[in-house]
Amino acid sequence: MKNLLFFFVVLLNSSLLFSQVSINNNGDPPNGSAMLDVGSTTKGFLPPRMTQTQRTAISSPSEGLLVFQTDATSGYYFFTGTGWILLGGEGGGGHMIDIDGNAYPTVRIGGQEMMAENLRVTHYRNGDAIPNVIGNSTWATMTTGAYCWYNNDPPAFAKYGVLYNWFAVNDSRYLCPFGWHVPLDAEWTTLTTYLGGISIAGGKMKAAIFWNSPNTDATNSSAFSGLPGGYRLIDGTFGDVGNYGSWWTSTEVGGYAWERFLDYGSPAVNVSYYGHEGGFSVRCFRDN
Repeated sequence: MKNLLFFFVVLLNSSLLFSQVSINNNGDPPNGSAMLDVGSTTKGFLPPRMTQTQRTAISSPSEGLLVFQTDATSGYYFFTGTGWILLGGEGGGGHMIDIDGNAYPTVRIGGQEMMAENLRVTHYRNGDAIPNVIGNSTWATMTTGAYCWYNNDPPAFAKYGVLYNWFAVNDSRYLCPFGWHVPLDAEWTTLTTYLGGISIAGGKMKAAIFWNSPNTDATNSSAFSGLPGGYRLIDGTFGDVGNYGSWWTSTEVGGYAWERFLDYGSPAVNVSYYGHEGGFSVRCFRDN
């Protein structure tokens, strides 16, 4: 009872005086950098525990939310702002920072580590600026690297990352930071094969948010957190945000390049190729 009263006194004082909480720290004030400072040499910190169904049912999770999932695959899950990432082990990852200073969570799937968000860098690896091309006619006639935001509206569509033409993907100055690269067609195939094949892998790769209904079989069990960022056609027009997510590979085929896209109405990963002038999203993979 004495410890309980002490906790409430500290909690009351933290609300009125300190805006910080210190628990079991021998009467010492909380560390100046901490909102909550818990002291113990015999016990740990236990966050909320729940099943996968309960975790995915959390309404509007905040970026940085942490929970412990009790059923398969069990472990600590962290919400990145666009999807849940399993910390540590298969599915867990780290982070990547691009030349602009943007930080991205990463995920390991089948022995490959990749970004868990779409790239949004606006400079090549050496610091050279990538042209931001707005006009449709200019975009359609580009023969060098260019980027854009969907509908040329970054405030509305920043969560989906940047759309790049394939000339930017293929530029010798590189889109991805040192130690990372735009994946080959074969690396995408390795990913989808590990997730059960192209007929079902898309459901395991699609985020549970931002997609239009029905978002068929979307579980994001891989933590890839694929988003429906749409695309830009070779004539410069935009299309299908909310319905499709499309990603370039670095592999050319004839006068085209291989790409992958996810569909709101299917669990599949679609394999196709498109003209270099098209605008798709990019995920960087870590070098082997």
